[in-house]
Amino acid sequence: MIDERFITDVTARAVQLRHRLHRIPELGFQEFKTAAVIREELDRLGISHIDAVQGAPTATIAVIGDANKPCIALRADIDALPIVERTGLPYTSTHDGLMHACGHDGHASILLAAGAVLKAIEAELSVCVKLIFQPAEEGGGGGEVLCQQGVLDGRVGPTVEAIFGLHGWPGLKVGTVATKPGPLLAATDSFSATFIGKGCHGAFPHLGRDPIVTACEAVMNLQNFVSRETDPTEQAVVTIGMIHSGTATNIIPDTATIAGTARTLLVDQRKNIRASIERRCHHIAAANDCTLKFDWHQGYPPTINDPQMADYVAKIARQVVGNDRYVPVGKPSMGGEDFSFYVERIPGCFFLVGVAPMNADCYYPLHNDRYDFTDDAMGVGIRMFVELVRGYGQ
Repeated sequence: MIDERFITDVTARAVQLRHRLHRIPELGFQEFKTAAVIREELDRLGISHIDAVQGAPTATIAVIGDANKPCIALRADIDALPIVERTGLPYTSTHDGLMHACGHDGHASILLAAGAVLKAIEAELSVCVKLIFQPAEEGGGGGEVLCQQGVLDGRVGPTVEAIFGLHGWPGLKVGTVATKPGPLLAATDSFSATFIGKGCHGAFPHLGRDPIVTACEAVMNLQNFVSRETDPTEQAVVTIGMIHSGTATNIIPDTATIAGTARTLLVDQRKNIRASIERRCHHIAAANDCTLKFDWHQGYPPTINDPQMADYVAKIARQVVGNDRYVPVGKPSMGGEDFSFYVERIPGCFFLVGVAPMNADCYYPLHNDRYDFTDDAMGVGIRMFVELVRGYGQ
């Protein structure tokens, strides 16, 4: 049995830890102060941990329970973003230009608190628990590094058979939990296409080969992948976020570069979008007598929840927050997460915890300079992690 007063005390400490972490945001693979706080708290709790893996010096892997029993993992990301904080909170960032604008301070503190509870009932656990404090989710692919270094397969701690992770979600009210089987978040690939023409005076365009006109044609044409090559019942996004070209109003330059992101939810769709974008850019370049330099940057895979694990998370969520506060996700988000690397390898489920205050009509979105992980949401995250462990395999 878990004493409710103990849970209350653990939650209060988790809030304090979150505020402490919020003050010291750090970028991916540079979270040395953050890792020190995490390791200090694990030491205080008497939880053994492995510090650092090759390529990820700020990673911390903790283990609770009998390593001879089946092992499940709970994961939290720990890095921040290069954003100037404008929350005005008493625990605002002390690191200029950096901010916990995605709530990883909340995720890490929740996992530490869940570890405190699980350590207290260690003898009762039917499984071994691995706590993964992962660096560099925000574009650094820390999850892939940890997987490659053996965090799941037994080279770093026990072999993991299932994994769970959470994310604070501003679109959901505090006290709610949401997830779905199958695709939950999209792949996060990006690309750049440089159209190489022939520069000339703007008054005499016939003497050159205009890469700007070519690039603009490509920007419009690339949307046809979504409208004409994608099943209308499936989701995909092509967004051009950058166009760079030219130095003067009356000069046609030699080159024009466009760059953007491609978001897909299915493995085949991900392959097709790359082929389509590259093909379209090549032919548009050729049609305008230009050449092309094309680069594809593979991002995170889509986050695809194992159906059984998603059903299990839904079952636990109904126990923790009640039937009316478990929200089945109707359609995936086109945002991405490197939790995807874990669920590519083993069964698992990523779920969402509401952080929008009950009395708020809306809340600041993720990656906003006013976003803050809501303290009142901490208890739900802690209980979800604890109950996922306690109920596993029963």
